Amino acid sequence: MRIVASIKIAGRALRRNKMRSLLTMLGVIIGVGAVIASVSLTSGATKQVEDQVSSLGSSIITVFSGNFTSGGMRGGWGSAPTLTVADAEAVRGLTNVVSVSPEVRDREQVLANGLNWNTQVLGESPDYPQIRNWTIASGSMFSDQDVRSLAKSAVIGKTVADELFPNENPVGQIIRIRNLPFLVVGLLGSKGFNLFGQDQDDVVIVPYTSHMHRITARTFLNDILVQAANDNAIQGVQQGITDLLLTRHKSREQDFTVRNQLELMQTVTAASRAMGFLLAGVAAVSLVVGGIGIMNIMLVSVTERTREIGIRMAVGARSADILVQFLIESVTLSAIGGAIGIAGGIGFSTAVAYFKNMPAVTPVGWIIIAVVSSALIGIASGFYPAWKASQLDPIEALRYE
Repeated sequence: MRIVASIKIAGRALRRNKMRSLLTMLGVIIGVGAVIASVSLTSGATKQVEDQVSSLGSSIITVFSGNFTSGGMRGGWGSAPTLTVADAEAVRGLTNVVSVSPEVRDREQVLANGLNWNTQVLGESPDYPQIRNWTIASGSMFSDQDVRSLAKSAVIGKTVADELFPNENPVGQIIRIRNLPFLVVGLLGSKGFNLFGQDQDDVVIVPYTSHMHRITARTFLNDILVQAANDNAIQGVQQGITDLLLTRHKSREQDFTVRNQLELMQTVTAASRAMGFLLAGVAAVSLVVGGIGIMNIMLVSVTERTREIGIRMAVGARSADILVQFLIESVTLSAIGGAIGIAGGIGFSTAVAYFKNMPAVTPVGWIIIAVVSSALIGIASGFYPAWKASQLDPIEALRYE
């Protein structure tokens, strides 16, 4: 019953000074709200980046053409043509390799329907949509037979379709690349912009053999896209590709570069999470300031209520009762402030996410951390004032004016 009585007394004390109680909670409200908002927005941004990386495809390994060392000259990937179609076919035979697409790419002016558009023209295999996790909105992907026969078939992205065939179905239409007619056999589903700011839908895809022999007359690939069976198989496949190509190229040094999707994902998410923790740490300073504010007000409250404390102790209240009463007041202020801060932080991050067209994700773990932190701040900041109040001498307290 003593606890219940202490709670009632603490509640009446807080209600007597509503404005002061609200201002005291303000520091905790701002601190908790800032932490929740910053974590929510950062987690949302991280999820958005992860989704964009995933949209590039799953379990992908990319082999880039071009590391070289010649005399005193050295160059990185893309600086020399070193990958061939034969290399890609050899990679296809490795264990845990699901799909392979030799890739060549150029920018070309594409004409159709009395209109023209400069876009990226990719030479790929029929496995490309599977590797890139890309759907075909209408029509179909060209076939292996089209690759073998150097067919003039093309699959186009939504941006190209909108520019060359506004309000029309592009499937079955003819586009011209370097004045060569290509039949549009498929329309890719829309993917939007990737995390590098590139429009993924601004693309025309043709058989890599057609690109190499009809459009550009080249013999080397820009890169090779490889899909592993799953993420756990990536490291093994990557090492297998490295060993295979070193043997095929009869070179002690790599004249190619092998990268996987997990490396990109880990780099991007690590940077986002580090920024999130930094923002949360800065915001947490407000919690400390809020705790100091609660301690300051509680000390003022002890001084103002010295006579009240003396009367309570004179009629039988123990030091522990006084301690509990002031601790309850402190924890109540902190807990209410924390609850309002959590609601405000979620509301603010949701509003920002809505207007910025991005997701806001509030991890449950951070909400629990905010609740526990609020309670601990209430206890820590209220303990000294409560202890000081409990140590007052009843006679001296009754004399206090």
